[in-house]
Amino acid sequence: MPHLTTPPGAAPAATEAGRLGLGVPGYAHPLLAPAEWGELARPGTPLHWAVLNVTNGPGQRPDPHCSEAAHRLREAAGSGHRLLGHLAMRDGERAAEELVADARRFLDWYRVGGFYLAGAPADRDALPAVRRIVDTLRTMGDGLRIVLGHGTHPYAGYAETADQLVTFSGAWADYRWSQVAEWTAEYPPELFCHLVHGVPRTHLEEALRIARWQGAGTIWFTDRRGTGDPWAGMPAYWDKIVSRIGQGVSE
Repeated sequence: MPHLTTPPGAAPAATEAGRLGLGVPGYAHPLLAPAEWGELARPGTPLHWAVLNVTNGPGQRPDPHCSEAAHRLREAAGSGHRLLGHLAMRDGERAAEELVADARRFLDWYRVGGFYLAGAPADRDALPAVRRIVDTLRTMGDGLRIVLGHGTHPYAGYAETADQLVTFSGAWADYRWSQVAEWTAEYPPELFCHLVHGVPRTHLEEALRIARWQGAGTIWFTDRRGTGDPWAGMPAYWDKIVSRIGQGVSE
């Protein structure tokens, strides 16, 4: 199977130092998905981060429902819980000033712990501009986490820019035959995240094996399909995946 052909030096993500955890790319608005947001705040949930996306960003004014969800997530047990504000880069087309303005709103209104840069470019030419934006965001608070949502393997230089890179975002049919870029073997699993929709319950164990062998430290698997927004709700096997990852079982 192609995904088991791991570059030399790569290690499974489920290690004692940093077990496999969940990265939620953006549930629906808390008013529409109260159960989903409530589950994220449950003690013991192996959550690395969750993205708050009000209206393709922070919105025009504070939203009380989002404020309540953000508060509950901040107060949840476990220092690993992080709420990230959704910044739409649109493959690098948005001006840095707009992104910074959105970031300030997220910090002022929802006290987020970092930012998810959706639609981050992946090519070499865009790296200097992305690095400048990330550097600016880091000056806005201590310990802010920056996740670049490329959705594919970017140019290797991005590995030195952010706290985490989303190197796969797409359908199970593509993921099960995917392969990692060779340069990823030089970095720890904590740097990489995989987001996969359309994963059947019967293939969940296989998907977890792929993530570990490809060296991803954070994942989001759902049986929801790609029509509409597959990330808007929790998978039907939520309890199973929380239990499976929470055990920290390595392959």
